Amino acid sequence: MAAGGFSKLPNGTVVVALNLPYGSAGVRILVHAANRARALTRLRNLGLRAVYLRGNAEPPTPDEITAVLHHPDGLVWRTAPTAPTAAGGVMATELWHPIRALLRGPTAVG
Repeated sequence: MAAGGFSKLPNGTVVVALNLPYGSAGVRILVHAANRARALTRLRNLGLRAVYLRGNAEPPTPDEITAVLHHPDGLVWRTAPTAPTAAGGVMATELWHPIRALLRGPTAVG
């Protein structure tokens, strides 16, 4: 189960945002798809089997929607932001990464 939410776009597609536990901080994943079910299926097909979206507590922000719409795969992630801003939202300084970077795991240095 994951916290997150979705936004329906004017063309009928959706952007789903999920916060998943990963490492010490967790990650925020954005998926652009035809509908919510298809978005979750895309993640499950990548090996994230236990991903469910319950409710709409943390929908994607307009900046997040722009980020995923401009990525060719329509599937991006970054470390989950934890620093609250004065406006009540959260600020993230990390750039968005393609999902391949998350799924291949940490690389060996040496």
